[in-house]
Amino acid sequence: MDEPGRDVHNISTDPWESIGLLHAWLDARRPPDGADSLLLRVLKLSEEVGEVAQAVIGAMGRNPRKGVTHSWDDVQAELCDVVITALVALRTMTPDAREVFTAHLERVTARSLGAEGRREAGVAAGSGGAGSADAGSGAAGGAALGS
Repeated sequence: MDEPGRDVHNISTDPWESIGLLHAWLDARRPPDGADSLLLRVLKLSEEVGEVAQAVIGAMGRNPRKGVTHSWDDVQAELCDVVITALVALRTMTPDAREVFTAHLERVTARSLGAEGRREAGVAAGSGGAGSADAGSGAAGGAALGS
């Protein structure tokens, strides 16, 4: 649903600019709830993760009452919603969300891949493969990578 006077065809493709715009849009449309704002945005993240699970179950047809209800494109869209929601929550915590995320990503990548792993991942990334998503051995690196 388009807002009057809003040019939806001129929306930024820069993810961080979009996160900032979404953050501002949400802040302008919510009642003043102070610290609860972050809590509610984190809870929204849990809701979005549940929608990923629902889409995977639907794409695999694992609900015997419903059968196949989703596509893998639906799963991809739901995963994108998780990322967007997480970044908006991070932006709610700090105006330096881009820097915080970039620094954390660099730490997780270095810890998980190390020099040898980065070379291997470069080959995998260039081929479009999943690469070493399970290469994390450090506690935080592994947790961030889901292993």
